Amino acid sequence: MEDQEMQLKVKRVSDKFTESMYVLANEPSVALYRLQEHVRRSLPELVQHKTDMQSWEEQSQGAIYSVEYACSAVKSMTNSSLYFKNIDGLLRQAINMKEQISNSQGRR
Repeated sequence: MEDQEMQLKVKRVSDKFTESMYVLANEPSVALYRLQEHVRRSLPELVQHKTDMQSWEEQSQGAIYSVEYACSAVKSMTNSSLYFKNIDGLLRQAINMKEQISNSQGRR
């Protein structure tokens, strides 16, 4: 009987001890500590990723600007074909006038 009583007391003590350990392990302050520990460990890597992403964004914005500028330059070149045709016509007229002047001076 004494042995059975002792086993019952030991079981109660071990159950209480297990319950206490469970409460301590899941206490909110322990959870906050683990959360803080996780943040402290992972924050530098996240900051590095953010910095890399910002750098890539700046490079991308620069490339996009360059492409847009090149596209607008090409569009303006296609729109300027009229001007080039006018220049071509004026150069031909100038050449013809020069030839006429040279021919008239050559006859004298």
